[in-house]
Amino acid sequence: MIKGKIIKGIGGFYYVETAEAIYECKARGNFRNQKISPLVGDDVEISLNDKGENRIENILQRKNSLVRPPIANLDQLFIIASIVDPDINLFIIDKLIAIAEFNHIEPIIVLTKIDLVDDYKKYQDIYINSGFTTIACNNISGDGADEVKSYLTGKTSAFTGNTGVGKSSLLNSIDSNLSLATGETSKKLGRGKHTTRHSELFKINGGYVADTPGFSSLDFERCQRILKDDLFDCFRDFENYFGKCKFSTCSHINEKGCAICKAVEDGNIQKSRHNSYIQMYNDVKDIKEWELKK
Repeated sequence: MIKGKIIKGIGGFYYVETAEAIYECKARGNFRNQKISPLVGDDVEISLNDKGENRIENILQRKNSLVRPPIANLDQLFIIASIVDPDINLFIIDKLIAIAEFNHIEPIIVLTKIDLVDDYKKYQDIYINSGFTTIACNNISGDGADEVKSYLTGKTSAFTGNTGVGKSSLLNSIDSNLSLATGETSKKLGRGKHTTRHSELFKINGGYVADTPGFSSLDFERCQRILKDDLFDCFRDFENYFGKCKFSTCSHINEKGCAICKAVEDGNIQKSRHNSYIQMYNDVKDIKEWELKK
């Protein structure tokens, strides 16, 4: 058995990087019976067969995994959002942040296409004031790409966001050798054309970086759902107010004596962040844990 990491998966074939080489492998058949699917980023054990297919025999324990993007063992999730074309959607950013926090992945916010607007700093300030690393990138000059690159060393990172926001363009700015396909935003649909067809890890600046298929907001129903009792812990900007509400059963929506609502009124919590919390809470408030296991 040889240990390695899955760096690419496409068409049922997995490419596993080991200390010696990269091997093309198929997954062992009984993974399907166990309802397990290998993911890019998985640490695995493989067997080599000179006269047949190499096989992934074991998937080692994951520290985390995401459904969308389909990646395992992430340290960082770079959430890419364009200011315009397509327009920024704060709820999408906040939901991705919550999913990252829930899975103990550090979210880093990257705002792109700042060359097209003058008021991007108001969005940057929302997330800086909420406790997140937030980087502004100019898609024309490449400004900001080096700052993103500096966070990659020694980490496994994924880049995600709606299609058309410039994920592949940003990665090309970080490392021109990648030459990833990019696509313009479709004016008719209001979203980008799908150009990245599979997940793959690239070695960049001493770390692994995943370029992953883009998705639209319609795909959010496929994302991991966070139950209402866990949602508070996915908003780090709420932490200072934990246990300070008048009632222990406070849902932090609009209750009397809610420390979170008071912090929003006082400007200590960003209003857009609280609005996203309310929307996420209302989306899952009637869902029971057993229903997610169906």
